[in-house]
Amino acid sequence: MKQTNKEGRIHVVLNPKEKPAPLADGWPEHPEHGVLRKIEEEMDTLIGLSGLKILIRELYAAAYISKKRIEAGIDTRGQMLHMLFTGNPGTGKTTAARLFASMFKRIGLLEKGHFIEAERADLVGEYIGHTAQKTRDLVKKALGGVLFIDEAYSLARGGEKDFGKEAIDTLVKQMEDHQNSFILILAGYPREMAHFLSMNPGLQSRFPIVHHFPDYTTEELLQIADVIAREKNYEIDREGRAVLQAMIEQEKRRAGVRFANGRNVRTLIEKAARRQAIRLMKQTAHSKKELKTLKGEDFQLSQ
Repeated sequence: MKQTNKEGRIHVVLNPKEKPAPLADGWPEHPEHGVLRKIEEEMDTLIGLSGLKILIRELYAAAYISKKRIEAGIDTRGQMLHMLFTGNPGTGKTTAARLFASMFKRIGLLEKGHFIEAERADLVGEYIGHTAQKTRDLVKKALGGVLFIDEAYSLARGGEKDFGKEAIDTLVKQMEDHQNSFILILAGYPREMAHFLSMNPGLQSRFPIVHHFPDYTTEELLQIADVIAREKNYEIDREGRAVLQAMIEQEKRRAGVRFANGRNVRTLIEKAARRQAIRLMKQTAHSKKELKTLKGEDFQLSQ
C-alpha cells in the first residue's frame, strides 16, 4: 500500500499479510540478478518477514532499472533510501538493516556498505555544541554505508530543552548535506516513533520508506524456538513443545506491546536448558539423547 503525505512524498507501507509475488518468468535466472537470488536465499532462512521480502525485491528492482535508465540516456534522479522501521523488540529490525547494507553494497548503491549501529549515548553530548559534533562525527563514519539507530525515540524523551533535540536537528541537516552518501535507518516502537517524528517538522518527509515489523505469530515463534534449540544442539520433545507454546501465549498476553518476540523465546530456551541440567544432575548416567532433549518439565509455566 502507498500513502502520500501532505508534502506529496510517497511512503511505502507494506501489508505484513502480503506474500511476495511470483517472479517474472526467466529474469531471476539471468546472471545479472545473481545478487538478488543470493539475498533471497538468505531471506528464505529467516522465519516470517514476508513484507520485508517484498520490500527488498522492490528496492533491488528499482535500483536495477535506474541503472538501465541512466545507460539509456534518461535523466534519472537518485532515490532517497532513508528508512523508518517500526515494531516491537525482537521482530527483526536490526537483521533487516544489516541485510540492506549488504544488498546496497553488492548492487553498487553504497560505496562501502558497512553497518554502524548507534544509540542515544553515541549522539547526545553533555554540553551545548557537544551533541552536534558527536552526531556529525557519527554520520562521517557512516558515509558510504548504513547508520542504524534503534530506539531512536529516546532522542526525544527529554523534551525541547534536552540535547536529544539537538541530535535530531543535526541528523536532519546531515541528511540534507550528504543526500545519497549514506542511508539512515531509524527504528523503534510505533507509538514512540510517532512522537519522535513530531520533534522536527522536516524529519518525516526525509524517510520515503516506512516499514512495520509485525509481532511473530505463536507458530512462527515455535519455529524460531526450534532453530535456537538446534543451534545449541538441543531437541524439544512433544510435551516440551506443548508447554513452550502455552508459555509463549502466556508471555504475549502479559507483556502486550512490550513482548520481545524472538528474544523472549531465546530466554525461554536458555532457562529450559538450565533446568534440564539440574534434572540430569540427579542421574549417574546420561545417554546422548537425554543430553540433547528438552522435556516438558524443563519448561515451567509461571503462575
